[in-house]
Amino acid sequence: MNDSKTSKEDISVVMRELSAYISGSLDQELSEDVLEKGKHHLLDTLSAMISGSRLKPGKLAIAYVRSLGGEPQCTVVGSDISTNSVNAALANGILAHSDETDDSHLAGRFHPGCGIVPGALAAAELNQSRGIDLLKAVILGYDIGARFNISMGPRELYAGGHSSHSVGTLFGASAAAAALFAHNDEQVRHQLSFTAQQASGVQCWARDNQHSEKAFDFGGMGARNALAAATMVSQGFTGVEDVLSGKNNFYSAFSDKPDPEALIDALGSRYEIMRATIKKWAAGSPIQGALDALVALMEAGDVKASDVERIKIQLPDDRAHVVDNRSMPDICLQHLMAVTLLDDGFTFAAAHDYQRMADSDVLALRAKIDLVPKSELTTALPPRQVVLDIQMRDGRTLNYRTHAVKGTPDNPMTREEVVHKSRDLIEPILGREQCEKLIEAVLNIESMNNVSALRPLLQA
Repeated sequence: MNDSKTSKEDISVVMRELSAYISGSLDQELSEDVLEKGKHHLLDTLSAMISGSRLKPGKLAIAYVRSLGGEPQCTVVGSDISTNSVNAALANGILAHSDETDDSHLAGRFHPGCGIVPGALAAAELNQSRGIDLLKAVILGYDIGARFNISMGPRELYAGGHSSHSVGTLFGASAAAAALFAHNDEQVRHQLSFTAQQASGVQCWARDNQHSEKAFDFGGMGARNALAAATMVSQGFTGVEDVLSGKNNFYSAFSDKPDPEALIDALGSRYEIMRATIKKWAAGSPIQGALDALVALMEAGDVKASDVERIKIQLPDDRAHVVDNRSMPDICLQHLMAVTLLDDGFTFAAAHDYQRMADSDVLALRAKIDLVPKSELTTALPPRQVVLDIQMRDGRTLNYRTHAVKGTPDNPMTREEVVHKSRDLIEPILGREQCEKLIEAVLNIESMNNVSALRPLLQA
């Protein structure tokens, strides 16, 4: 055996199957329901980028990559600039998670779209890919990103201090980019090794009260590192043949109880994008069920802010603290419930208005809202259930339990509902005409011969 080169026998079955699947993914036929769900997540994430371009992390990201210069290869969404693929992926990833608008994946414990879509978009633009290839690459990214987290055990990963939110998006974006670069099996293996070397993320992001570092940790870092790995391998860089097995491998560094077989379990038949959640409300995930319940009661005509005496909200006890009286409006449960009641509905603008957190009417209503963590809800299925009790001044008590939160796999959003959310995010920035053209283009992405056609629709 030549010690300078790993023999084919040293490549594990898992790595063989995984690399072959990634390299051949764009040639696979996907069912209409999987393609449709892919369009929903693509549109939802692009909408998050556009709305995020006007929030603090997004503004910082655009200014940062503008200062770096770079060849105008790829779009920086919501701006008037283009830059090289690595910097565009970084900026767009930060835009996509400038707040809590983007999607999530409960089993993988990460936000897939904010890293995978920016990485796929940059790779598709650089390679002048077809729209259908971009869509398939995004779907592939969800498959690989989620499976990498699952193979390590998200809870075990957290117990070790690592952040699944950073790792999953990195590997998902890298797989998407590898497919769009048309890397062969060996190149995919080398790229995965470069990807593993860049895997990082620690949970201190939870202490970021400005959402700027968090936007980098969840979205920008993974997208940027994925494009770095893809472009380096495309230029001839070689790496370790199997970073998943052998001495000092990826799993030995990141997990005490790895399950590498999970990477290829049902690959090609179980699509993780079907298990991903699109948030109906541009707010933190634990708040979704509470807003579902409140709006359902409001639409029934039973609740007005002036008639409320007391509100009790029961949330799963493992996540109630994430949204309990936080300093950011879009992840503060009490604030968003109060604002939604006072405004007779939820809007993106209201959920991101910091000034209203000091408004006397909002504070008065917030003081009537109690958050109660419940262990029973933590184990209840479907997950993320919420119980809402509203005591009215006239003596009535209104109750509502959200069993299947809107947007989750148990209660997915329709195309019309995704479009409605997207309009609320896009139109204030791009205008009605450009908004409608972008939505139409994404929903018909399979007919696009070159994704560069998206650029004038994404820039402002």
